[in-house]
Amino acid sequence: MSKAVMSKNEIPATMRAVAYRASLPVEDPDSLQDVELPVPQPGPRDLLVRVAAVALNPVDHKVRQNVDPQGEWKVLGWDAAGTVVAVGDAVELFEVGDEVYYAGAIDRPGANAEYHAVDERIVGHKPASLSFAEAAALPLTALTAWEGLFERLGRASVGPDRSGTLLVTAAAGGVGAMVSQLARALTGLTVVGTASRPESAEFARRMGAHHIVDHREPLAGQLAEVAPDGVDLVFSTVGTDHNLPAYAEALKPFGAIVAVDDFGALDIGVLKSKSISFHWEFMYTRSLHRTADLDTQHRILDRVARLADDGVLTSTATTDLGPVNAANLREAHRRQESGATIGKTTLTGFAR
Repeated sequence: MSKAVMSKNEIPATMRAVAYRASLPVEDPDSLQDVELPVPQPGPRDLLVRVAAVALNPVDHKVRQNVDPQGEWKVLGWDAAGTVVAVGDAVELFEVGDEVYYAGAIDRPGANAEYHAVDERIVGHKPASLSFAEAAALPLTALTAWEGLFERLGRASVGPDRSGTLLVTAAAGGVGAMVSQLARALTGLTVVGTASRPESAEFARRMGAHHIVDHREPLAGQLAEVAPDGVDLVFSTVGTDHNLPAYAEALKPFGAIVAVDDFGALDIGVLKSKSISFHWEFMYTRSLHRTADLDTQHRILDRVARLADDGVLTSTATTDLGPVNAANLREAHRRQESGATIGKTTLTGFAR
């Protein structure tokens, strides 16, 4: 039972959603389909959210391509903003009517649906100054950036006195843009971002990068020019396996790398002589393993919301493709798979 629920007339038994039941190329109309599914029932710590907007991330198409639900409908979507319409009987942090934003949990149904159940401990209060679409663009990348920069790398402690040089790869992407903003706003780090096109370089600068280098060209020589004393930290969002020798060359002794991308084997022996540390950042670790500090993500998202409302952080939403439906989501997946998107792609509302 939920301790606070809208009237049964206001919460229907079924909802519109976009789902798939076989891993197919995005060009196939069956790769994502419009479906009608039961509205989920919130658990004790869950919020039931009426979803107003969603945003795309690489995880969306990676799951669609690699996780075959074998005939069962699987709903994707791990960035959302909306309004709480019901709460579980153990909920403490939110009330019906609250506007929220969150990245969800990878082992639960996603948010490409009119209603979505999510644990309150990984949800934040939506920034009041942002639209639902602008807010939906933030959670996954903000959590990844915050955890990677301030928890995994550690040495980049919050505070303007923390100096040094931070390299951020794909600085015009969702995560890279958020890392650059946080580092520029909350630390004294000099941010060097990578980008390969004039438009992505310009966006990366607007997001906080002090210098831009071209990741399609050898990095070591370019980094030596903009950071002649060496790099202290690397936030690697793409190409970690390919770029590791360049990182090892550019990093100072006792430097650190945090990586978020996917790859096979990694020869970390090149890091030994400088005692360079290597870290993984996977923002679903807390929810996937139900860690004791799960509510840390709630606190991070509330902090990010305050920074957005204070004008310190900017939403990275750049393109809204219209209502949430299968055709628009297939287009969003196609763009995400191209690897050429700048910022975040969003979808807003559910149109009949």
